Amino acid sequence: MHFASQSSILTLFLAWFTAVSAVPSPRNACSNVSVRKEWRTLSNADKLSYIAAVKCLQGKPATTASDFSGVRTRFDDFLATHINNTNYIHFVGHFQPWHRWFVLQYEKALQTTCGYTGAQPMLINIRLLDWSQDASEELFPNSPVFDASFGFGGNGPYIDSSNDTSVKVHIPGKTGGGCVENGPFMNMSVNMGPGLSLTYNPRCLTRDLSPYFASLKLNSTVVTTALSGQTFRDFDVYVQGTVTTDGMTYHGGGHLSVGGDLGVVGDVYASPGDPLFYLHHANMDRLWAKWEAVDPEKRLCDISGPDTQFAYPFNFFGDIPYKNVTLAYDMFFGNLVPGMTWVPIRDVMDISTLCYTYA
Repeated sequence: MHFASQSSILTLFLAWFTAVSAVPSPRNACSNVSVRKEWRTLSNADKLSYIAAVKCLQGKPATTASDFSGVRTRFDDFLATHINNTNYIHFVGHFQPWHRWFVLQYEKALQTTCGYTGAQPMLINIRLLDWSQDASEELFPNSPVFDASFGFGGNGPYIDSSNDTSVKVHIPGKTGGGCVENGPFMNMSVNMGPGLSLTYNPRCLTRDLSPYFASLKLNSTVVTTALSGQTFRDFDVYVQGTVTTDGMTYHGGGHLSVGGDLGVVGDVYASPGDPLFYLHHANMDRLWAKWEAVDPEKRLCDISGPDTQFAYPFNFFGDIPYKNVTLAYDMFFGNLVPGMTWVPIRDVMDISTLCYTYA
């Protein structure tokens, strides 16, 4: 009888470990699957139920108050977590996986903390605020998501920001900039930001709609181009775009067609201060899931990109040292969800294992 040498056993173990590390967690059976739907397809009662859950979250105790001085509510936990991580989760390889997990935890918080029985809505097909139907200068401001009675309220009054030196990127066609004047969130308090500030700074929710920018960045051609990417890198680099208006696609386009120069959701750090953030990123996640579903055997394992912001291929400001992310890369979430400080990319690649889907 022959026994394998210790070196042979080690070689076999390393081969097995490498194979296991290269694939996502196995698909799990879910006792309950959340079905995420487009906002306009919900009944008025379901729309009001979701809005009530968001407002409930804005009144519940925080879990991160000991970490961030500006946090006052459970809703603020998510805002602070995003602000604190912004420079590590944008223009990196784990941008989409990080936001997939982030939106999922928000959805779960609405359900477990506030008794919401629905799923996180989105804005379908190739839409943010129904991109294919509303991404025109005439229709965009009248999208059902901006409705005052069964939506999130609309624009703020116009403020001329053309000479505002605090605005880093001016959005063409902006029409607002002031405090939201109607709807369920016209009196809400955004407690942190602008920018990287995590101190308590209560202020009104602002929006600065640009129907013109929406018509450029949220149309079907932009989405089709992204989905045509043959590798995750091709897909992801296009989705993230650049830091200039010319190079932005549907990620930046979704934020800034609503946020403009002065709107909260246009602030790369404090954008989750506007509840519309979660509908936008849910639709972005849906498009990633749609891209994965074309070839799940290959694409559920396909991840790439730098672990450092603005490194190759996002090296807009010169070469920056980096490592490529892998399925084993641990994403940081702090105390957003106790016991889940670090989450490997592998665990979020397949939405069937996360127990939600898209209608």
